[in-house]
Amino acid sequence: MSNDDDPICPICLRPIPPEARQSLHHLVPKLKGGRHGPTVLLHQICHNEIHAALTEAELARVYNTPEKLRAHPQIARFAEWVGKKEPTFHNRTVGGRRKRPKRG
Repeated sequence: MSNDDDPICPICLRPIPPEARQSLHHLVPKLKGGRHGPTVLLHQICHNEIHAALTEAELARVYNTPEKLRAHPQIARFAEWVGKKEPTFHNRTVGGRRKRPKRG
């Protein structure tokens, strides 16, 4: 059960109660120089959606703030959908992590 003291997920804007699956997201990926940079607490499902929709390079170059992430069309649609769910809702993310294109 969530309460007023629970942090708010910057993607879906739902509270993150202690029993919800959650994780820290590096706004600039660790592999792109963000190891000691800012992080935000997210629902795990929101974090999974970010990495399913965007590559590490895209996250580092363009989508490196919660506001920019929420403006991405796929993330915006996801946030609208998941925002109607209970704060503890979790489901498998379709598609898995985005991989960087292979050089050939």
